[in-house]
Amino acid sequence: MKAWLEAQWQCEQHNQSYVLVSIVALQGSSPRGVGSKLLVTEDQQFDSIGGGHLEYKAIAQARLMMTQEHQTEIIDYPLGASLGQCCGGKVSLMFEVFKATKMPVVVFGAGHVGRALVPLLAQLPVQVTWVDSRYDMLPKELPQGVVGMQEEHPQDYVTDCVANSCYLIMTHHHGVDLALTEAILKRGDAHYLGVIGSVTKGRKFRQRLAAKDYSVNSISHLNCPMGKAGISGKQPMEVAIAIAAQVMDLYQNFDLTHQKCLAKANPVPLNNESLEYV
Repeated sequence: MKAWLEAQWQCEQHNQSYVLVSIVALQGSSPRGVGSKLLVTEDQQFDSIGGGHLEYKAIAQARLMMTQEHQTEIIDYPLGASLGQCCGGKVSLMFEVFKATKMPVVVFGAGHVGRALVPLLAQLPVQVTWVDSRYDMLPKELPQGVVGMQEEHPQDYVTDCVANSCYLIMTHHHGVDLALTEAILKRGDAHYLGVIGSVTKGRKFRQRLAAKDYSVNSISHLNCPMGKAGISGKQPMEVAIAIAAQVMDLYQNFDLTHQKCLAKANPVPLNNESLEYV
Protein backbone atom coordinates (compact mmCIF):
# COMPACT_ATOMS: atom_id res chain seq x y z
CA MET A 1 0.00 0.00 0.00
CA LYS A 2 1.29 3.46 -0.87
CA ALA A 3 2.36 5.57 2.11
CA TRP A 4 -0.16 8.34 1.44
CA LEU A 5 -3.01 5.86 1.05
CA GLU A 6 -2.18 4.08 4.30
CA ALA A 7 -1.86 7.45 6.06
CA GLN A 8 -5.24 8.50 4.66
CA TRP A 9 -6.85 5.35 6.05
CA GLN A 10 -5.28 6.02 9.46
CA CYS A 11 -6.47 9.64 9.44
CA GLU A 12 -10.01 8.59 8.58
CA GLN A 13 -10.00 5.92 11.28
CA HIS A 14 -8.73 8.34 13.93
CA ASN A 15 -10.78 11.36 12.82
CA GLN A 16 -7.66 13.39 12.03
CA SER A 17 -7.65 16.36 9.65
CA TYR A 18 -5.38 16.15 6.61
CA VAL A 19 -4.69 17.63 3.18
CA LEU A 20 -4.10 15.52 0.10
CA VAL A 21 -1.74 17.22 -2.38
CA SER A 22 -1.73 15.81 -5.93
CA ILE A 23 0.16 16.68 -9.10
CA VAL A 24 -2.64 17.20 -11.63
CA ALA A 25 -0.77 18.80 -14.56
CA LEU A 26 2.78 19.33 -15.82
CA GLN A 27 4.57 21.50 -18.33
CA GLY A 28 8.16 20.65 -19.12
CA SER A 29 10.15 18.45 -16.78
CA SER A 30 9.50 17.84 -13.08
CA PRO A 31 10.78 15.50 -10.35
CA ARG A 32 7.52 13.51 -10.21
CA GLY A 33 4.72 12.71 -12.63
CA VAL A 34 1.00 13.43 -12.74
CA GLY A 35 -0.85 11.50 -10.05
CA SER A 36 1.96 11.70 -7.47
CA LYS A 37 0.55 12.47 -4.05
CA LEU A 38 1.59 13.85 -0.69
CA LEU A 39 -0.53 13.66 2.44
CA VAL A 40 -0.04 16.39 5.04
CA THR A 41 -1.31 16.50 8.65
CA GLU A 42 -0.70 19.14 11.30
CA ASP A 43 2.67 17.67 12.21
CA GLN A 44 3.56 14.99 9.66
CA GLN A 45 3.77 14.32 5.94
CA PHE A 46 3.60 11.05 3.99
CA ASP A 47 4.89 10.17 0.54
CA SER A 48 6.34 12.76 -1.83
CA ILE A 49 5.69 14.95 -4.86
CA GLY A 50 9.40 15.24 -5.54
CA GLY A 51 10.98 16.87 -2.52
CA GLY A 52 12.93 20.11 -2.60
CA HIS A 53 11.51 23.60 -2.22
CA LEU A 54 8.36 22.70 -4.16
CA GLU A 55 7.42 20.14 -1.54
CA TYR A 56 8.35 22.53 1.25
CA LYS A 57 6.03 25.19 -0.20
CA ALA A 58 3.28 22.64 -0.75
CA ILE A 59 3.42 21.45 2.87
CA ALA A 60 3.29 25.03 4.14
CA GLN A 61 0.30 25.79 1.87
CA ALA A 62 -1.50 22.62 2.97
CA ARG A 63 -1.15 23.49 6.65
CA LEU A 64 -2.31 27.03 6.00
CA MET A 65 -5.42 25.71 4.26
CA MET A 66 -6.19 23.46 7.23
CA THR A 67 -6.77 26.64 9.28
CA GLN A 68 -8.97 28.26 6.64
CA GLU A 69 -12.28 27.58 4.94
CA HIS A 70 -10.74 26.32 1.69
CA GLN A 71 -11.77 22.82 0.68
CA THR A 72 -10.14 22.39 -2.75
CA GLU A 73 -7.73 24.60 -4.67
CA ILE A 74 -5.37 24.23 -7.63
CA ILE A 75 -2.15 26.25 -7.55
CA ASP A 76 0.53 26.50 -10.26
CA TYR A 77 4.21 26.43 -9.27
CA PRO A 78 6.93 27.38 -11.82
CA LEU A 79 9.97 25.17 -11.25
CA GLY A 80 12.46 27.95 -11.75
CA ALA A 81 14.75 30.13 -9.71
CA SER A 82 11.99 31.19 -7.32
CA LEU A 83 11.76 27.63 -6.02
CA GLY A 84 15.45 26.89 -6.31
CA GLN A 85 14.74 24.02 -8.72
CA CYS A 86 16.20 23.86 -12.18
CA CYS A 87 13.71 21.52 -13.84
CA GLY A 88 12.37 24.49 -15.78
CA GLY A 89 8.81 23.23 -15.96
CA LYS A 90 5.56 24.09 -14.21
CA VAL A 91 3.61 21.92 -11.81
CA SER A 92 -0.08 22.27 -11.00
CA LEU A 93 -0.93 21.01 -7.53
CA MET A 94 -4.41 20.24 -6.28
CA PHE A 95 -4.96 20.68 -2.54
CA GLU A 96 -7.92 18.77 -1.05
CA VAL A 97 -8.72 19.53 2.59
CA PHE A 98 -10.35 16.83 4.69
CA LYS A 99 -11.20 18.19 8.12
CA ALA A 100 -12.10 16.12 11.15
CA THR A 101 -15.85 16.43 11.58
CA LYS A 102 -16.74 13.62 13.95
CA MET A 103 -17.25 14.43 17.62
CA PRO A 104 -14.69 12.50 19.68
CA VAL A 105 -16.34 10.32 22.34
CA VAL A 106 -14.31 8.65 25.09
CA VAL A 107 -16.05 5.85 27.00
CA PHE A 108 -14.44 4.83 30.29
CA GLY A 109 -15.59 1.41 31.43
CA ALA A 110 -16.32 -1.91 29.72
CA GLY A 111 -18.96 -3.24 32.07
CA HIS A 112 -22.57 -4.11 31.21
CA VAL A 113 -23.61 -0.63 30.07
CA GLY A 114 -20.32 0.00 28.27
CA ARG A 115 -20.67 -3.22 26.29
CA ALA A 116 -24.24 -2.29 25.35
CA LEU A 117 -23.38 1.33 24.56
CA VAL A 118 -20.23 1.16 22.42
CA PRO A 119 -21.75 -0.90 19.55
CA LEU A 120 -24.53 1.70 19.40
CA LEU A 121 -22.08 4.58 19.29
CA ALA A 122 -20.05 2.80 16.60
CA GLN A 123 -23.05 3.16 14.27
CA LEU A 124 -23.22 6.93 14.81
CA PRO A 125 -21.06 9.62 13.16
CA VAL A 126 -18.74 9.95 16.17
CA GLN A 127 -15.16 8.84 16.86
CA VAL A 128 -15.16 6.39 19.77
CA THR A 129 -12.28 5.50 22.09
CA TRP A 130 -13.03 2.83 24.68
CA VAL A 131 -10.87 2.72 27.81
CA ASP A 132 -10.73 0.22 30.67
CA SER A 133 -8.16 -0.58 33.33
CA ARG A 134 -8.83 -4.33 33.18
CA TYR A 135 -6.92 -6.07 30.40
CA ASP A 136 -9.52 -8.81 30.00
CA MET A 137 -12.63 -6.59 29.82
CA LEU A 138 -12.36 -5.01 26.39
CA PRO A 139 -13.68 -7.39 23.70
CA LYS A 140 -11.03 -8.97 21.50
CA GLU A 141 -12.97 -7.85 18.44
CA LEU A 142 -14.07 -4.21 18.63
CA PRO A 143 -16.75 -2.64 16.46
CA GLN A 144 -15.34 -1.07 13.30
CA GLY A 145 -13.97 2.41 13.94
CA VAL A 146 -13.69 1.95 17.72
CA VAL A 147 -10.24 2.29 19.29
CA GLY A 148 -9.66 0.24 22.45
CA MET A 149 -7.19 1.31 25.15
CA GLN A 150 -6.19 -0.71 28.21
CA GLU A 151 -4.92 1.79 30.80
CA GLU A 152 -4.05 0.74 34.36
CA HIS A 153 -4.91 4.21 35.65
CA PRO A 154 -7.63 5.50 33.30
CA GLN A 155 -7.32 9.07 34.56
CA ASP A 156 -3.82 9.16 33.06
CA TYR A 157 -5.33 8.68 29.62
CA VAL A 158 -7.27 11.94 29.92
CA THR A 159 -4.11 13.91 29.10
CA ASP A 160 -3.95 12.13 25.71
CA CYS A 161 -7.51 12.98 24.70
CA VAL A 162 -8.20 15.62 22.07
CA ALA A 163 -9.86 18.91 22.97
CA ASN A 164 -13.67 19.10 22.91
CA SER A 165 -14.15 15.41 23.59
CA CYS A 166 -17.38 13.98 24.96
CA TYR A 167 -16.51 11.95 28.07
CA LEU A 168 -18.78 9.13 29.25
CA ILE A 169 -17.65 7.67 32.59
CA MET A 170 -18.99 4.29 33.71
CA THR A 171 -16.19 2.35 35.37
CA HIS A 172 -16.53 -0.39 37.99
CA HIS A 173 -15.34 1.84 40.85
CA HIS A 174 -16.72 5.14 42.18
CA GLY A 175 -13.23 6.22 43.17
CA VAL A 176 -12.04 5.84 39.57
CA ASP A 177 -15.13 7.70 38.34
CA LEU A 178 -14.30 10.60 40.66
CA ALA A 179 -10.61 10.63 39.66
CA LEU A 180 -11.62 10.75 36.00
CA THR A 181 -14.08 13.54 36.70
CA GLU A 182 -11.38 15.59 38.40
CA ALA A 183 -8.88 15.02 35.59
CA ILE A 184 -11.41 16.13 32.97
CA LEU A 185 -12.50 19.21 34.93
CA LYS A 186 -8.86 20.21 35.34
CA ARG A 187 -8.42 20.11 31.55
CA GLY A 188 -11.37 22.45 31.18
CA ASP A 189 -11.93 21.76 27.48
CA ALA A 190 -14.50 18.95 27.39
CA HIS A 191 -17.54 19.19 25.15
CA TYR A 192 -19.51 17.09 27.62
CA LEU A 193 -18.80 15.29 30.89
CA GLY A 194 -21.22 12.57 31.96
CA VAL A 195 -20.98 10.05 34.80
CA ILE A 196 -23.29 7.07 35.18
CA GLY A 197 -25.08 6.75 38.50
CA SER A 198 -27.92 7.94 40.67
CA VAL A 199 -28.98 11.40 41.77
CA THR A 200 -27.41 10.58 45.12
CA LYS A 201 -24.08 9.70 43.49
CA GLY A 202 -24.14 12.96 41.57
CA ARG A 203 -24.82 14.94 44.74
CA LYS A 204 -21.96 13.24 46.62
CA PHE A 205 -19.56 13.85 43.74
CA ARG A 206 -20.44 17.54 43.70
CA GLN A 207 -19.92 17.76 47.44
CA ARG A 208 -16.51 16.10 47.19
CA LEU A 209 -15.47 18.36 44.33
CA ALA A 210 -16.54 21.41 46.31
CA ALA A 211 -14.49 20.19 49.27
CA LYS A 212 -11.48 20.08 46.93
CA ASP A 213 -12.03 23.73 45.98
CA TYR A 214 -13.46 23.19 42.52
CA SER A 215 -15.49 26.25 41.55
CA VAL A 216 -19.28 26.21 41.38
CA ASN A 217 -19.06 26.90 37.64
CA SER A 218 -16.70 23.98 37.08
CA ILE A 219 -18.80 21.58 39.13
CA SER A 220 -21.94 22.62 37.25
CA HIS A 221 -20.60 20.94 34.12
CA LEU A 222 -20.81 17.50 35.70
CA ASN A 223 -23.77 15.53 34.36
CA CYS A 224 -24.62 12.75 36.82
CA PRO A 225 -26.84 10.93 36.13
CA MET A 226 -26.47 11.21 32.38
CA GLY A 227 -28.84 10.26 29.60
CA LYS A 228 -31.57 11.63 27.40
CA ALA A 229 -34.61 13.00 29.23
CA GLY A 230 -37.75 10.91 28.85
CA ILE A 231 -36.01 7.57 28.28
CA SER A 232 -36.37 5.41 31.36
CA GLY A 233 -35.36 1.88 32.25
CA LYS A 234 -33.05 -0.18 34.43
CA GLN A 235 -31.66 -2.69 31.97
CA PRO A 236 -28.15 -2.03 30.62
CA MET A 237 -29.45 -1.66 27.05
CA GLU A 238 -32.14 0.78 28.19
CA VAL A 239 -29.52 2.87 29.98
CA ALA A 240 -27.23 2.62 26.96
CA ILE A 241 -29.98 3.83 24.62
CA ALA A 242 -30.64 6.83 26.88
CA ILE A 243 -26.93 7.73 26.83
CA ALA A 244 -26.63 7.18 23.07
CA ALA A 245 -29.61 9.48 22.56
CA GLN A 246 -27.83 12.12 24.65
CA VAL A 247 -24.75 11.71 22.44
CA MET A 248 -26.95 12.19 19.37
CA ASP A 249 -28.17 15.51 20.78
CA LEU A 250 -24.56 16.55 21.35
CA TYR A 251 -23.10 15.67 17.95
CA GLN A 252 -26.05 17.11 16.05
CA ASN A 253 -25.12 20.48 17.55
CA PHE A 254 -21.39 19.90 17.43
CA ASP A 255 -19.05 22.30 15.59
CA LEU A 256 -15.36 21.49 15.83
CA THR A 257 -14.37 25.12 15.35
CA HIS A 258 -17.02 27.03 17.27
CA GLN A 259 -18.42 24.78 20.01
CA LYS A 260 -18.34 25.82 23.65
CA CYS A 261 -16.30 23.65 25.99
CA LEU A 262 -17.75 21.77 28.92
CA ALA A 263 -21.32 21.94 27.63
CA LYS A 264 -24.04 21.11 30.12
CA ALA A 265 -26.89 19.06 28.78
CA ASN A 266 -29.56 19.46 31.51
CA PRO A 267 -29.34 15.87 32.79
CA VAL A 268 -32.27 14.17 34.42
CA PRO A 269 -32.44 10.92 36.39
CA LEU A 270 -33.56 7.90 34.43
CA ASN A 271 -36.56 7.44 36.72
CA ASN A 272 -34.44 5.42 39.10
CA GLU A 273 -32.44 6.98 41.93
CA SER A 274 -30.53 3.76 42.50
CA LEU A 275 -29.25 3.43 38.94
CA GLU A 276 -25.66 2.22 39.45
CA TYR A 277 -24.93 -0.09 36.53
CA VAL A 278 -21.29 -0.70 35.55
